[in-house]
Amino acid sequence: MPEFTQAQQRAELHKTIWSIADDLRGSVDGWDFKQYILGILFYRFISESLCEYLNEAEPDPDFDYTKLTDEEAEFGREATVAEKGFFILPSELFQTVRASVMQGAANQNENLEHLNETLERAFKNIEASAIGTESEKDLKGLFDDMDVNSAKLGNTVTERNKKLAKLLEKIGSLDFGGEFKDNRIDAFGDAYEYLMNMYASNAGKSGGEFFTPQDVSELLARITLIGREEAEIKRVYDPCCGSGSLLLKFSKIFGNDADIDYFGQEINLTTYNLCRINMFLHDINFDKFDIALGDTLKEPAHWDYEPFDSIVSNPPYSIKWEGKSNPTNINDPRFSPAGVLAPESKADLAFTMHMLSWLATDGTAAIVEFPGVLYRGGAEGKIRKYLVSNNYVEAIIQLPKEMFFGTSIATCIIVLKKSKTTNDVLFIDASEEHSREGTRNIFTEDNMQKILLTLEAREEVEYFSKLVPNDEIVENDANLSVSSYVEKEDTREQINIEELNAEIKKIVAREQELRDQIDAIVADLEA
Repeated sequence: MPEFTQAQQRAELHKTIWSIADDLRGSVDGWDFKQYILGILFYRFISESLCEYLNEAEPDPDFDYTKLTDEEAEFGREATVAEKGFFILPSELFQTVRASVMQGAANQNENLEHLNETLERAFKNIEASAIGTESEKDLKGLFDDMDVNSAKLGNTVTERNKKLAKLLEKIGSLDFGGEFKDNRIDAFGDAYEYLMNMYASNAGKSGGEFFTPQDVSELLARITLIGREEAEIKRVYDPCCGSGSLLLKFSKIFGNDADIDYFGQEINLTTYNLCRINMFLHDINFDKFDIALGDTLKEPAHWDYEPFDSIVSNPPYSIKWEGKSNPTNINDPRFSPAGVLAPESKADLAFTMHMLSWLATDGTAAIVEFPGVLYRGGAEGKIRKYLVSNNYVEAIIQLPKEMFFGTSIATCIIVLKKSKTTNDVLFIDASEEHSREGTRNIFTEDNMQKILLTLEAREEVEYFSKLVPNDEIVENDANLSVSSYVEKEDTREQINIEELNAEIKKIVAREQELRDQIDAIVADLEA
């Protein structure tokens, strides 16, 4: 079998996904489509991952878990769940079901006829295998959004099963040029990110509201790592984790073997499930992540684990929250230090205060902010004054417009630290640091390096960065808008006034000459 390069593997992956999209076109709409692709993709992943684990654990090189009977496999259930977090019987493995379905399709037998029942039973049994164990909360409900009996797949059971059979066939046909363990890319994780990009870019707010583009996610993660060693990063956190793309950038940077625990909270049930699936698809074991469902501001889930070494987040822009309508909020240790609460109609700085509260003394937080947060008055102005006066603001970075799905707004990044050594804020105008890709702007590696190097050096660069003392910012109503401090380069064409005046004189003289000539002609005609 030929050896596949990383690029070839990724190209094969994307080609197959588009092929599946073509097969299901007109049957499953847009954003809903991802549930079936990701569900089956996840099913294949955990099946192959389990088989690899069990096969490698056996001293017999010819051992093959897929060849065992269900009765023989049961003996290893308890130990497998303790290590992997789940268990799958040989008869319910992705490989087994797919082979049976493909045979059924060829022979028109009942294997295909009852595919929906087979898959539903397998999914329920996988989740049930974790009941009563430490991994229960990580497995529970992972397949809830993949309804194998949905009318979206077809009006009859037969039509639905044909669609499901195609899904199994296509997902199973992904060829990366080797065994599961030999994949040169994070195959399943890459598929997830590709799908999320594909759908978020077309789904508007429904998709874009909880998916942060990969380049922005990487920038946020790398900002929190400036000046720090890998060993210093033990716990990373995102209080509005969405699909988990920000958290997983740390695994991309450090590798899956890094001793890092991932914590996140998400209020949307579907997105919460997607995030947990994303963790598994990126080969993060259940004992290395804790993703909670719920409202972070109202019911934060990780009191027992804070503070966190790195915090990255892209909170929802200017959503409503309880604010002062709940009298307990002003006494909440997360919000009370500022002496005022974020407006009920704009929770942005409530999230910021929450993250600052849970940030380790030597940690760094990088948070995407709606631009209005940085200059609006009232309670938001008072909170900014608290942040600046107490020397928590490390930097403000202006991002280009059209970077995020579902909005064209040019957002900003606020960088927070609790142990700064200087009493100033570095303002960076990165609004022109981008390249165009499709309908959005993206960061290239050069763009990111320029931002990161400037941030690390804390240096001033004409038209790009400016260091401003805290007291000067406070005197300016704690305005944190980058445009208030970094001068924009005047790219308009420079006009030489003297040359222009000389040219105007020539034109006026020529006009007079022409008038005289016309007058002479008219006089001749009248004579």
